[in-house]
Amino acid sequence: MSDAKLPLSAFIICLNEEAYLGACLDSLAECAEIVVVDSGSTDGTQALVERYIAGGWPIRFVHEAWRGYAGQKQFALDLCTQPWRLNIDADERLDRALRDSLPTLLAAPPEIVGWKVARRPYLIGYGYTPARVRERKNLRLIRAGQGAYDLAQAVHEGIVPRGRVEKASAGGLLHYRPLILDEQILKENKYSTLKADQQTAEGRRPKAAKLIFSPLLYFLRLYLRNGLWRCGLPGFIEAMTGAVYAFLTQAKLYQRDALKRRPNVDDAKGR
Repeated sequence: MSDAKLPLSAFIICLNEEAYLGACLDSLAECAEIVVVDSGSTDGTQALVERYIAGGWPIRFVHEAWRGYAGQKQFALDLCTQPWRLNIDADERLDRALRDSLPTLLAAPPEIVGWKVARRPYLIGYGYTPARVRERKNLRLIRAGQGAYDLAQAVHEGIVPRGRVEKASAGGLLHYRPLILDEQILKENKYSTLKADQQTAEGRRPKAAKLIFSPLLYFLRLYLRNGLWRCGLPGFIEAMTGAVYAFLTQAKLYQRDALKRRPNVDDAKGR
């Protein structure tokens, strides 16, 4: 653990993350504060965190019933006390380049209230994608009081900033959760359900063009623009999995609307 601390609170929400959380915490050694909000872990997550606390790590470990992704992260954000706050998941780690650039990012002029950061996934059969192959940069670093979560977002929640946000030019987050496709599809199914339910609640109507073309465009964005083509077959599988998520979201939105217009009726006797 580093003796030099940055004016930065990292916040993490978790549930049964014993297998991943340790490496995440290790990458946060320069943070003056680490807030971990647990929603009811039954594995060794608490014992793991307590070992870090006993070792002198500046961790605040809090139990809180699940509020939904946005609500849980807002709760964790509100517990932070440092001038800057970093949103990081238990299965993410700061790479060396991002750790080295943190002092510069935190010394930004007052008009910059946040920084968007890239993320590189770990692909089964390949490993972490190279620095040039990364996901779209998302807002992860925010000044205290300069942003909050949109609690209406059921999934893919993000901080809504109150000012100018820039993109960090160096480094990023390493995402380590190498799920085999059997498990990854279950995750995409869960997230697409949350997204379709959210869009239905917002009054969104399904569109044939989105159902047909959204999966293709999602694939092309990941495979070509994000550069997953550089990672061989593992990159192709990753991009195709994203396309499945896009298809499921639009198909579920269509079916929710279709059932309102034409509820299922078994009319076999008339046929």
